[in-house]
Amino acid sequence: MQKKIKHLEFIQGVVDRLASASFRMKGWAVAVTSAALVYLSAEGLTDSLLLLSAPIGAFWILDGYFLWQERLFRKLYDKVRCLPESDIDFSMATYTSDAAWQIKLKGWTRAIFSVTLSVFYVALLGMVMIARWIS
Repeated sequence: MQKKIKHLEFIQGVVDRLASASFRMKGWAVAVTSAALVYLSAEGLTDSLLLLSAPIGAFWILDGYFLWQERLFRKLYDKVRCLPESDIDFSMATYTSDAAWQIKLKGWTRAIFSVTLSVFYVALLGMVMIARWIS
C-alpha cells in the first residue's frame, strides 16, 4: 500500500502545480491587459487596443494547456488509485500510444473552450473592446 500512496502523492503534486500555474496565468493575463490598457489609453493609442487580443489569446491557449494536463493527471490518479499494489510502477505517462495522443489532443481544444476559461478570457477581451469603444 505504501507504493500506491507514494505514487498518488507524486501525481497529486503535479496536479497541484498545474492548478497553481493556471491561476498564475490568469493573474498575468489580467496584469498585462490592465497595464497595456492604461498605457495605450494614456498615450492616446486607442487604435492599438485591438492588438491586445493576441497576448490574451496566447494566455488563453496556455491556460487551456494547463487545464488539459491537469485533467490528464487526474485521470492518471484515478487509474493508479484502482491498481493493485503489485502493478504500481511510478509511471507518470498520461498516454501510451499515438492514437491515444490524438484523442487527448482533442481534449486540449475542449479545455481551451471550457466554460471557466471561456468566460474569463471572453470577459477580458470584452474589457478591451469596451475600452476601445469608450475612447
